[in-house]
Amino acid sequence: MRQALMLLAAAALIAAFAARAHAKKYPEPSIYPIAWQLDFKHGEPTRVIVGTDAYWYLTYTVTNKTGQDQTWQPDFQMVTNEGKVVRSDNDIHADVFDTIKAREANKFLSRASEVAGTLRQGEDQARDGVAIWKELSPRMGKFKIFVAGLSGEFVILNDDDGKPVLGDDKLPVILHRTMELDYAIYGDEHFPGRNEVHETGHKWIMR
Repeated sequence: MRQALMLLAAAALIAAFAARAHAKKYPEPSIYPIAWQLDFKHGEPTRVIVGTDAYWYLTYTVTNKTGQDQTWQPDFQMVTNEGKVVRSDNDIHADVFDTIKAREANKFLSRASEVAGTLRQGEDQARDGVAIWKELSPRMGKFKIFVAGLSGEFVILNDDDGKPVLGDDKLPVILHRTMELDYAIYGDEHFPGRNEVHETGHKWIMR
């Protein structure tokens, strides 16, 4: 019995080390600057009712201090607690943006199509934008927002043999440095749409 327990413990230890080794193979962002990166400041995800529909939006300011002009292409994705991925600003009526702009009282606030393009250097060239999603569920619970396009850092995803992983288009999968914002609405299951949004964490990932 004792020998069997020792063998079982050894097998578990080997499995744990194997799992850790495998986990380390997934690319992580560099801890040192290796590419340009835009300054990004954001507000709090906010719920708004327009007509009979509910929407969520996130205001932000993006500033270029990289030393040269960069291309800013807004890329915001919301991931629900159920794992559904939704890109922002998809089929959003102009009335929704107008309502948000009036609510925020920011005359510089612009649609995604207006802030996209060449972002020139300096604080005076910063752009105020907003990402908008139609509400997927009145009970949001926990959700994430991923912001891509803020950095020039990228890496090709390789398999365990060091070969590039191919996507559905048969091209190598490329991961980009992406900001992950994590949120939770406590008590949302009881009073949907009426509770505060809490940011539970944020970090850079490769996605």
